[in-house]
Parts: sequence; C-alpha cells; structure tokens
Amino acid sequence: MNHQVLLLESLTAGAEEYLEQHCLVLKPEKLSNVKDLTKGHFINAIITRGKGQVTRDLIDACGTELKIIARSGVGLDNVDVTYASQKQIKVVNAPGINAATVAEHTMTLLLMLQRKMVAQTHAVASGAWSFRNEYDGDEIRGKTLGILGMGDIGSQVARMAEIFGMQVIYWDIQQKSVHYPLKKMDDLLSDSDIITIHLPLLESTKNLISHDAFQKMKPNAIVINCARGGIVDQEALYEALSKNRIEAFGADVLSEEPPAPDEPLLALPNVLITPHSASLTRKTFDDMCMITVHNVIKALNNEDIDKRFIFNHNSIT
Repeated sequence: MNHQVLLLESLTAGAEEYLEQHCLVLKPEKLSNVKDLTKGHFINAIITRGKGQVTRDLIDACGTELKIIARSGVGLDNVDVTYASQKQIKVVNAPGINAATVAEHTMTLLLMLQRKMVAQTHAVASGAWSFRNEYDGDEIRGKTLGILGMGDIGSQVARMAEIFGMQVIYWDIQQKSVHYPLKKMDDLLSDSDIITIHLPLLESTKNLISHDAFQKMKPNAIVINCARGGIVDQEALYEALSKNRIEAFGADVLSEEPPAPDEPLLALPNVLITPHSASLTRKTFDDMCMITVHNVIKALNNEDIDKRFIFNHNSIT
C-alpha cells in the first residue's frame, strides 16, 4: 500500500473501500486547504469529481511522483489538462458512462416543461382542480428537437426523442455518422421547437447561447441544458424568459453552482433547475466511481488502461 492518492471529493462507499484496500487515501477536510495536505507526501494520483480544482499549483504541490489525475465524470473543465500533459501525467475520465442517465434527465426536463407538469401538480396540491380548464400544455410528438452536440449523450437523446415521435436535427463542429440532418447553427435555432445542449465547455462554446441566439429562436421554444452552465449566457437567458422571447428553460447546470439565493432565474415560473444531479443515479454514479478507481490503480501498477478513458493519450509518451 505504498501508493498515495489525494481524493478531493467523496466517491461511492464501494469505490472508496476498494481504493483504500490498494492505496493510502488522503482526504482534505476542506477543498480550500487541499495543498496543505500534500506537505510531507509524494502524491501518486489525484481523484476529483466536479468541484475539486486540479490546478497547476496543486499539481506542483503533489511532487514529482504524480502519475495520474482522474475525474470521476466526463467534463474536465476543473482540471488543467494542458499542464498535466506537459508534465506527462495521464488525465483520465469516464466518457460515455453517464450518457444514458443524462439523456433520461434531459427527456424528463423536456417533458415536464412541454406538458407543464410542475404547474399542474402544484395546482392540484393547492386544491385547484379547475386548473384543467386553463391548461395549455402540449405534447412533444411531431415537434422538432434541435440537438447541439451529437456525441454520446446527444445521440442517446436523439434516439429517445425519435421514439416519442419527434423530428431530430443537430449541429456539431463536424458531421456525425447518424441519419439525422446536420444544420447550420442559425437554422437549428430558428427551426427547433425544443433545443437541448450537449457540448463541452470550451472557449469556443462559452456563452454560445447568447442574446443573438435567443433572438433567432421561436417564441414558444424550450431550451434544455444538461451540459455546462457556462455555455448559456444567463443574463441573456433571463431577459429572453422574462420578456417571453422563449417559452421555458430547464437545466441541470448553471454558470454558478450552487446559485446565489437571489439568482433571478429561480423565481421564474417557466424554469426548472435540478442540482447537477443528472449523473447521480445510484447505478451510474457507482459505475463512474468504480471505473475511475480501477483505472487509477491500473495506472499506479503500470497496467494498461483502455485508451477511451485516457483523455490526453495523444499528448503523453
């Protein structure tokens, strides 16, 4: 048990138990003092989820024996991948593992907003059965779904939407091997009844959905974001919703998490926000944690890791 692993955030009980059987696990009480924990230790691996920031400073503080940085999840915007690659440190994540559950979450938000489920259930709970007389929700059958990003999650959403009878179009930086039509961004924004975002957060995608984008959408459009909060300009989003330029918004992510108590989006009746929980179903969360732990231990024992989990395999020798 010579390997030392810095665990920035909790994993499932089974994954942590397995990790502790093979390594000395160091857990900071607070993320703010994580560098203090590295003093006197040669850290061989770092494991994080979404909050723990793996910065250049933390990488340096871990010493020269750091071999692998693992994100128990998909996005890597909390890891300095470029610096890790320069230091020849493997960066691993779990692409595709959460695709089905995030797709389910996306479709749940989509259906709840289109059929105005929250308003209906609140009305019944308050005794207003007569809400049915003013109900103006709709169905998704026959609607056009525009998917931004036809990767693992986007393609799962597309297949689910087809089963519901939706017409699927998509935009991506490159054409994918799918039977859905690839559209220009402006055409997708103007043609879609519902738009769902499944892109990574990059400089090129930051605030991609802006004032200009909302102006191009249909007035009854619904926007779903289960990717990264920074892809949507929240000020522009609030303006579009409050001025009825679009109909509704659902998301599992925000640009600031958790949101400030006075975040204006939270007060709007046509908004549904979940607490970045799309991947936290028991099965998917356990799968992600176990795969991450197994890959870390393999790397520390100089065993081969499936290249689909090594994000920077083309950047290290």
